[in-house]
Amino acid sequence: MHSVRSGTGRPLVLVPGIGADSGTWQFVLPGLSAEREVIALDLPGFGRTPMLQGEVTFARYADALADHLRAEGLERADLVGSSMGARLVMELARRGLGGATVALDPGGFWTPGQVAVFNASLTASVALVRRIRPALPALLATPVGRTALLAQLSARPWALPREFALSEVRGLADFPGTSPAIRLLAKGPVQEGAPAGTLPGRMTVGWGRQDRVTLPSQALRAQELFPDARVVMIDGCGHFPHWDQPAATVRLVLEATAA
Repeated sequence: MHSVRSGTGRPLVLVPGIGADSGTWQFVLPGLSAEREVIALDLPGFGRTPMLQGEVTFARYADALADHLRAEGLERADLVGSSMGARLVMELARRGLGGATVALDPGGFWTPGQVAVFNASLTASVALVRRIRPALPALLATPVGRTALLAQLSARPWALPREFALSEVRGLADFPGTSPAIRLLAKGPVQEGAPAGTLPGRMTVGWGRQDRVTLPSQALRAQELFPDARVVMIDGCGHFPHWDQPAATVRLVLEATAA
């Protein structure tokens, strides 16, 4: 897996979600790398990491991430994930890998009705941005355009910088892993839990109060499956706290993974 490293100190691995690569963390990297060595990954099919060969399943994504961490000597590193990446780091913790775990708005804790809405809405959004791809630079140059295209993902889409918004939307449209990842989250096995006392380290689940992709009510389901996890609701955030409230996200991650 391709990765970008910055800072010094105890390692902290960042795992992005669907349609994103290591660049999605750019607002929180300065604060995190001031205290830690940060390793921001590209998952298979996103950024500069090749797509998985053969059948794409959530288990194979988790296996690939676990194998990479072991190969890099990071199997006890603290892990931070966003969206699908958040579910992945929770799955690795369930398997006994990693140190402290921070999961930001994880997928996989929805009801059948909620997952059907997730699949339909995100699939439609991806199809739309692919159809209008040539117009994306102009549309995302204005606060109105950013709001129209990113309101599902951000509580403050108009405030996102144009080039960042363009990169994130193009990732949804262009990365080969986007559509397979949506399908596996929507149609694959439900997330298994971890009984009390079985996690390798502390687990903190951060949830944006204005998340329109994985609804805040799903935090209750995550708490049921991972009873040792601490759930923190984050004000002023949509699906990506590291976009909407980077300073609060840095504080949460550093506190949750403190030695």
